[in-house]
Amino acid sequence: MTTRITGTRNSEPTAPPPDVARAGLPLAALLALATAVFVTSLTETLPAGVLPAMSSDLGVGESAMGQSVTVYAAGTALTAIPLSAATAGWRRKRLLLTATAGFAVANTVTAVSANYPLTMVARFLAGVAAGLAWALLAGYARRLVPVPLQGRAVAVVMTGIPVALSLGVPAGTFLGETLGWRVTFSLMTVLAVVLLGWIGVAVPDLPGRRGEGRVPMLGALRVPGVSPVLFVTLAFVLAHTILYTYIATFLDRLGMGGSTDVVLLVFGAASLVSIWFTGARIDRWLRALTLASVLLVAVAAGLLAVPADSPALVHAAAALWGLGWGGAPTLLQTAVADAGGESADAAQALLVTLWNAAMAGGGVVGGVLLNRFGAGAFPWSAGVLLVPVIVTVWMARGHGFPPRGTR
Repeated sequence: MTTRITGTRNSEPTAPPPDVARAGLPLAALLALATAVFVTSLTETLPAGVLPAMSSDLGVGESAMGQSVTVYAAGTALTAIPLSAATAGWRRKRLLLTATAGFAVANTVTAVSANYPLTMVARFLAGVAAGLAWALLAGYARRLVPVPLQGRAVAVVMTGIPVALSLGVPAGTFLGETLGWRVTFSLMTVLAVVLLGWIGVAVPDLPGRRGEGRVPMLGALRVPGVSPVLFVTLAFVLAHTILYTYIATFLDRLGMGGSTDVVLLVFGAASLVSIWFTGARIDRWLRALTLASVLLVAVAAGLLAVPADSPALVHAAAALWGLGWGGAPTLLQTAVADAGGESADAAQALLVTLWNAAMAGGGVVGGVLLNRFGAGAFPWSAGVLLVPVIVTVWMARGHGFPPRGTR
């Protein structure tokens, strides 16, 4: 998630360069930012596809290894707001290069570590790098284009998430099964190094914010519409993370442990369709798309809760889940930015923190559910959490999720 989704609160002009305004979307720069999102998302979720192998190699249980996702999210949640404030004056390219270098270091340590505590420290540091990255990526994209193209620019950048889920995690799972999970994290380091060069060549630099242009973080909570979006973010991400973090374990219970990569591929491919559809229609259909997103994930959770020995049903549920989840990051970032208005930067910082707190909470809650009730409890818990999400989106008609978009 990002704390800089808008570019209008900078003390310096933030309009895109004239050549960008004439040419439309600067794809080379936006695709570099999308790759940064890909690296961030894949680093975060990769353990879900190789969880059994990691736990076996490091000599811990799967619930303990699942906390590698938790500690990553905790690193982001604990540092997003203070790092955003501390680096607000940094030039944007410098900050993005710093975050990308942090991923290279953290994934290298993860790949070579034979010690569980050291691995968890590396995962926490990767989460800190994610806090830096999410603090500027969507805002960076919006500042590179004219206002009418900002929604599309964010959608392009956010394709990094479903690509990570549809291609990255299944590929990482396959490589983990054939070459070992350490190879997958080593390749993440290589990708981060390549990305450093791409950013240096293709991404225009932009200024940070001066002190007088900054808004107190908690002041955003008083802006109508911000709190409903933040609650939806917290509960929706928590529901998703409980199921996604332990998807390999859940599939093992169904006798489909060998199909984890295929299920994740179906989920990710559907996510790509979702983010394409969302990016094309978000300015007019924000409310309807958000309701559809939550409902699709709820239906998917219901299908997975059905005690049926049917791989076809699991794949159908994965497709619905991906269709619902793929556009969610773009929807929630846009909703909180538009609701926040002049406090959009502060509202985004809060969204980053709650998003990653939910990611951390999902790993913890999922581990408790696994130990107490077994993997079958995951879809039920996700379904229960989504009920208040649907109600909140439906009730937030005036502010937060208004009809006919927010622009």
